[in-house]
Amino acid sequence: MAGKILIVTYYWPPAGGPGVQRWLKTAKEWQRMGQELTVLTVDPAAATYPVQDESLLQEVAEIRTVTTPATDWFAAYQRLTGRKEVPYSGFANQAGKPGPLQALSRFVRGNFFLPDPRKGWNRHAMRAARQILSEGGYTYVITTGPPHSTHLIGRQLQRETGIAWTADFRDPWTDIYYYDRFYPTPWARAHDRKLERTVLEEARRVLVVSEDLKRTLVGKSIRVDAAKFLVLPNGYDPEDFDPNRNPPTEPHTAVLAYTGTLSLQYPVAALVSSFQQILRQGKSFVFRMAGKPADEAVVALRALEHEFPDAFRLELLGYLPHRESVQLLQSADVLVLLIPDLPNNRGILTGKLFEYLGTGRPIWGFGPETDGDAQLLLLENRAGSLFDPTEDGCQRAAQALQKALDEPGTGAADPSAYTRAALAQKLLNWMQTTLDS
Repeated sequence: MAGKILIVTYYWPPAGGPGVQRWLKTAKEWQRMGQELTVLTVDPAAATYPVQDESLLQEVAEIRTVTTPATDWFAAYQRLTGRKEVPYSGFANQAGKPGPLQALSRFVRGNFFLPDPRKGWNRHAMRAARQILSEGGYTYVITTGPPHSTHLIGRQLQRETGIAWTADFRDPWTDIYYYDRFYPTPWARAHDRKLERTVLEEARRVLVVSEDLKRTLVGKSIRVDAAKFLVLPNGYDPEDFDPNRNPPTEPHTAVLAYTGTLSLQYPVAALVSSFQQILRQGKSFVFRMAGKPADEAVVALRALEHEFPDAFRLELLGYLPHRESVQLLQSADVLVLLIPDLPNNRGILTGKLFEYLGTGRPIWGFGPETDGDAQLLLLENRAGSLFDPTEDGCQRAAQALQKALDEPGTGAADPSAYTRAALAQKLLNWMQTTLDS
C-alpha cells in the first residue's frame, strides 16, 4: 500500500449530487484494499450544499473523517438575494435573466470572493490538516475541486511540509461554462487565472476527468508539465444497482429517463424538437426526470403534454437519493444524455454518463457529434450516440430514437473498466509507481 493519504474535499456526505461521488467511492474502495486514509471536510452544520443525501452516510461510516467549522460567505449571498436555495451548478435553479439582486450577488461573488465563496473554509481546514499531518505517516495529500479554493489548501500544505500534493479537477476552473455569468472584471479574471496557474504549476501531480480538460489545463502555462497528469474518468459502483431491476419484458409504454441538472445552457430546444417529430409519427412514451431542471425547460416539455395529451407524459421526480436515481436509470428503456450547448464543450464528461453505461441501457441525446469525449466514449462502448443540436441533427436524432423505441436494445456490453473499484486501483497504482519519480 501507499503511505497514508489525506483527502481534502468540501463535498462529502451528507452532501448529495455528483460532486460527492468521485471521492466517496474512491475512499470506500481504498479502505477495502487496506489503504490508510483520512478525509478532511467541512462540518455539515457549517456547509452550504445545493442538495443533501443522508443515505450516503452509511457508505462512509467506516472511513475516518475529520470535520471543521467554516466561515459561511454563502449566508451573505442568501440574505442579499432573499433566496433559501444555494445555487446549483450552472444556476439551474436560477434560470432566465437574473434580477437586479441576483446580478449584483453574482458580481460580488465573481469579483470579491475569489476563487469562490467556499474559501471561507480554508483557514479552518488548514488548522485541522496540519494537526492530521503531525500524526506522521502521511505521504500524499489530494485536493478536489470545485470548489477550486480547496486546491489552495493543498498548495499551502506542500509549501509548508513538502508533502506530495495532487490536485484533482472534476470541472474546469476559469473555463467553466458559466464563468462569465459572474461578471468578472479584468482584474478579477487575471487574479483568478493567476491562482489557477499556481495550482497547476506547483501541484506534484494533477488528475482530470477527460482528455480535453487535460489539454485545456496544460495550456495554461509553459511551466505546466503534461507528464504529471492522469486522466481518471468518473465511474459507477455496481453496488448501487439492483440486479433485478430492468424494463418490463411485456408490452408497455416506453420510458425515457434523465438525471441531473438541466439548465438553459443545455440543448433543451433540440430535445423538444426531436420529441415532437417522433410523437407526430404516433409514438408514445414517458419522460422521467430526476434532479433540478430549470423552470423554462419544464415549461417547454409541459407544452408537449398539451400538444400530445395521449402520447407524452412528463414525470418530474425531483432530487432522489443516489441509489434510487441509479435504479431509475435501470428501469428505463432509453437514457437521455445532454451536453451543454456551449463553446469548448467537447471535453464535458458528466459523472452520470458512467452510471448510464453501467446500466447496460441504450443512451441517446445531444452533444458534440464528431469530436466530443462523451461521443467517443459511447461509440467505443457501443452504448449509443449523441447528435449535434442543429436542424439536421434533430432529424437524425429523432430517427435514431424512433428506431430505439421500435427495436428495444441494450447499451454497453462490458463497462467494467469504469467501475469505481477498477478506477481506484488504477489511481493507487499510479500514485505508487509515479508520484515520487
